[in-house]
Amino acid sequence: MDAAKTQPEQPDRARFRAAQQPLSAEEIEKLLAGGRSATLDWLPGRAPVSDIATTLAAMANAQGGTLLLGIAPRSEKLVGVDDAEGSVNRVLEAALTIQPPLIIPLPQTVQVKGNPMVVAQVPRGMPYAYALDGRYLTREGAQNVPLTPFALRRLMLERGDMTFEAEPVHGATKEDLDWAQVEAYVSNLSGMGGLTAEQVLVKRGCLLQQGDELVPTHAGILLFGKDPQTFLRGADITAARFAGREMSDVFTRQDIGGTLPQQIRRAETFLVDNLRKGVQLSEKMAREERLEYPLKAVRELVVNAVAHRDYSIQGDGIRLYLFSDRLEITSPGGLPGPVTVDNIREERFSRNSAIVQVLSDMGFIERLGYGVDRAIKLMQEFSLPAPKFAETAGGFRVTLYNQPAAAERADEPKLFGGVFRGQHINRRQEYALDFLINRRNARITNKDLQELCPGVHPETLRRDLADLVSRGILIKMGEKRGAYYVLKKS
Repeated sequence: MDAAKTQPEQPDRARFRAAQQPLSAEEIEKLLAGGRSATLDWLPGRAPVSDIATTLAAMANAQGGTLLLGIAPRSEKLVGVDDAEGSVNRVLEAALTIQPPLIIPLPQTVQVKGNPMVVAQVPRGMPYAYALDGRYLTREGAQNVPLTPFALRRLMLERGDMTFEAEPVHGATKEDLDWAQVEAYVSNLSGMGGLTAEQVLVKRGCLLQQGDELVPTHAGILLFGKDPQTFLRGADITAARFAGREMSDVFTRQDIGGTLPQQIRRAETFLVDNLRKGVQLSEKMAREERLEYPLKAVRELVVNAVAHRDYSIQGDGIRLYLFSDRLEITSPGGLPGPVTVDNIREERFSRNSAIVQVLSDMGFIERLGYGVDRAIKLMQEFSLPAPKFAETAGGFRVTLYNQPAAAERADEPKLFGGVFRGQHINRRQEYALDFLINRRNARITNKDLQELCPGVHPETLRRDLADLVSRGILIKMGEKRGAYYVLKKS
């Protein structure tokens, strides 16, 4: 989801990007047994070009899919194609009648139960909204149906055919921008000599000429507005720290508003204040304090979320949630253009090119956009799992885990079988020792154990730690709220 590539791909590159492994006969039989769906349809071997184009365009505007040629029209029996080369050519001709031309992998001919079938695959995440004879279609179940005006606009925004950030803000004027912020931004730009602040904002896509007036675009309000949330509800960050591994009634919350640069800075302050700190031995055997995640990695991912989220979705904002075992950043809107979870490290595309440019000017991101790669590398340097990327029902989520084994294990720490140094210990005490030994933390506090054992009364946990002290397993340091416990050497 990194920034950089906003120009359309060349057809050859798109073809290679979209190339998929050909389906085997066994896989096709399984597809046929499952019946038609949003991602599977079939036609006779000599289906007209118009019928093939209709299904291909609908799949391209939806989740992609597979079209099989070689099924009898009425009986729906597998009969194959009598002219495989001709069927392949009709598929290619159909793809070229779509606007813009649909670039798909070369159709394959596969023998299924002794019958040749032609298989056309439309990859998921195609880069444009595709029309056929002026109509925009999509898949609804096993049917090809027209896109509603709202759904078409949503698709065009997602695919980058039109951009929400470039549209004027209804009811906003130049006076709704903070010109002190604008002047500070312009004064640090190079290569803009002789241009006024207004001219720079026009050039950067933050102001738009409407009649005799210059009015702010959505990008302009988000980057330089006096109060962006007045015009764009949900253009903010909700940050929260929860005590355990799930959302609960015990949490610290901060609603972060303002311009996008202000949100990034305030989110970083929240992280510094709320990320847990531990003492570790450095390579030089010196004790050093370290956050539970590399701050630069989290910052990269927060900047990515701010730069690339879908601001046309105003019912929800970015969510930055800290749990005892993980950190989640959830952004409204799916991945933009051709970016998918599988190719997120290689693909470069931004739905908000103006926002990306200005944030780049301000030093928040590099224009080449390697934020995801950098975050992965920083997590590796901390001996932590790589970020986990997932699409949600209404957006996109990145998850970081704060322990090396947290991503692989089920839900339990590495325990000791109820016995430690020849003494019986309970499950909560095992959690405490796992925190100190297996997770290599130099000390543990009552609060740490509460996060490891949510739902257990604090007094119970205090007694568990005191019991380990009385048995010579832990040593208590400090008093009252400043107290913590360290492992006693055997």
